[in-house]
Amino acid sequence: MLEHFFHWPPQIARLRNNPGVELLDAFAEHLKQCGYSRSQGSRHLRAAAHLLYWRDRRKLPFSEIDVEVMSGFVGHLGRCRCVGFVGMQRDKLIRGIRAFNAFLQDRPLCTVGSGQEEATPSDLWKSFCRWMREQRGTSDRTLRDYGDYLHRLLLDLGDDPSKLNSAYLRQFILELGRNGGTARVKSTTSALRMFVRFLIADGQCPVGLEEAIPDIAYWRLSSLPRYLQAEEVERVLASPDSRTPVGKRDRAILLLLARMGLRAGDVVQLRLDDIDWRSATLSVCGKNRRQTLLPLTQEVGDGIVDYLLHGRPATTSDCMFVRAIAPFRPFRDARGVSDVAKLALRRAGVDVQVRGAAHVLRHSAASSMLRQGASLQDIAAVLRHPSTVSTQIYAKVDIVALRELAQPWPEVLPC
Repeated sequence: MLEHFFHWPPQIARLRNNPGVELLDAFAEHLKQCGYSRSQGSRHLRAAAHLLYWRDRRKLPFSEIDVEVMSGFVGHLGRCRCVGFVGMQRDKLIRGIRAFNAFLQDRPLCTVGSGQEEATPSDLWKSFCRWMREQRGTSDRTLRDYGDYLHRLLLDLGDDPSKLNSAYLRQFILELGRNGGTARVKSTTSALRMFVRFLIADGQCPVGLEEAIPDIAYWRLSSLPRYLQAEEVERVLASPDSRTPVGKRDRAILLLLARMGLRAGDVVQLRLDDIDWRSATLSVCGKNRRQTLLPLTQEVGDGIVDYLLHGRPATTSDCMFVRAIAPFRPFRDARGVSDVAKLALRRAGVDVQVRGAAHVLRHSAASSMLRQGASLQDIAAVLRHPSTVSTQIYAKVDIVALRELAQPWPEVLPC
């Protein structure tokens, strides 16, 4: 399989004489199945061969590539004189080693990352994640966010939640408020409240302890949703180059966000079977794992068909949208879709001055429906809000209707 990525016979022969050639062949087969180009695949294979050669020269037993091995190899690169491996760029070499390590661990290949090893989760955290999935249908993305918010708390507790009491919880939130913004504190408070409820249900905390967690001040409808004007939305939709596979994918994603008001997470979770082409409906699994059928418009359907027929790479994944660069795997989370929307806004010359580019397009879809005469109940149905209370904020952007309700300013009689 090495011959698929290398054409020069002396180079192939050198790799064949390299220690661990069986692993290199298996790695090459996997890279081919993932859709790697010959140039990128050959770089990863040379990096893996370099690592195997280095370990053999140092008489190290071959095992999983842990932090110690990685740091030792990186230190070797600064003084490397290995025959046949001199001249490779350090960053590309390290990316190849990470991909090789992912292959050895039977994990999806990922060529980017910080290189830091994640801490092993405690048994208490594993039990919490299992409970949240089974009892509340929580997604893995939400649980990763919870783990980030509660990282310091979990390090302090370990597997012993007996430290948790009213004073501890209040002090934790107060210290967080001194060092973080309001949004971060609110998200952490929500995660902490769910964690304490799990401990109560599991009999590890007294009932009612979650009431000790203070509420963070928040005023509903205190701000306006940021949305785009109709001409700005059209510029954003026209910004991808539809002649390229990436442009076809990005346009299909933008149509789902701007025309149907989907969330970025909804787009990530879309599967090929979620579209019923005969009835022109789209099945969306949103928050709380609720399945909803939405009508598929001609424009959105044409954009998706163009991507599926002429832009989507060959892959075994059933996800609707996949990465445009090998390995051809689905987006890891909603941030990939948000990056697509952010890039489209930048190309269109639209400055929104807020975070969450994908959600701005969702707000724009709701505001457009309101301007065309749709009721709040209709908008709530399309956006899949469980209550129109969540949709009321869009009433504030209907300036025409608000002018009809506004009372004339009272005249003040002169003294």
